[in-house]
Amino acid sequence: MTRPFTRPALVCNSQSGSHDPAILSAIEDICRAQGAPLIATFMLPDDSLPSAAELRRRDIDLLIVWTGDGTINAAAQGAEGWAGTVLPLPGGTLNLLSKALHGDRPVPDILTDALAGKGHRRPIPIIRAPDGTAFVTIVAGPATEWAEIRETMRQDGLIEAGRAAPDALEAMLNAPGVRVAGQDKTWPAIVLTPTEAGLRADGIWAEGAADMLRHGLAWLNGDFRDGPSEEIARGETIILESDAPIRLDYDGELAETPSPARFAIGMSAVDFMATVDQI
Repeated sequence: MTRPFTRPALVCNSQSGSHDPAILSAIEDICRAQGAPLIATFMLPDDSLPSAAELRRRDIDLLIVWTGDGTINAAAQGAEGWAGTVLPLPGGTLNLLSKALHGDRPVPDILTDALAGKGHRRPIPIIRAPDGTAFVTIVAGPATEWAEIRETMRQDGLIEAGRAAPDALEAMLNAPGVRVAGQDKTWPAIVLTPTEAGLRADGIWAEGAADMLRHGLAWLNGDFRDGPSEEIARGETIILESDAPIRLDYDGELAETPSPARFAIGMSAVDFMATVDQI
């Protein structure tokens, strides 16, 4: 249990494909019913994400972030130095952080529990990387091209995504893979996950057409971690190498970094609200 929140604010995105006015109304209604009406709503893309200084100035104690993992990442980093709590709600494509903190539950159930004090607040393990921070996972390697196809499918439909799929298959087969420093085997992708015990690295393997198809379906249907893989390393620091610049997917946001690249375990600078004990 945690003390009830009284001055929440909301971050959401009116241009998101997952934005639903009915859910927005439900969030507002639940906050009022719990005696904690929204102090402010930061509606992207017209509004900016709130800074720590603004959150302090408005005496906000709970930042409800109803967006995708990438925006939750940016909102949490922007709030560093603020003493309140971030509550991620499922409002994107994968919703990996929300699922880790709350299970696969609908927005009204999560919010009602959080405002009623049915949960706990604490920092969570994160990944510190050369060019950013991940709160859920980093996928490294040429197979991250599937993330672009997933976005194409979301925005333009299955036909356009199908036209791009051969490039992802080609990358998995022939582009330079990634490896953990000190190991010989290369992989089309390595998934880094922050845990309480440190970083875990899983190698995504694709030894034939069936494996590649399973990976493609896993990425397009939601969670790339559902594809065939095996654990290959654990530690507080993991260094990845490749014979080419390393493509990265930080919580759903794509980037690229030179090889070698060092990744380290860390803890978030802000507290998160969890309503189940999964992370």
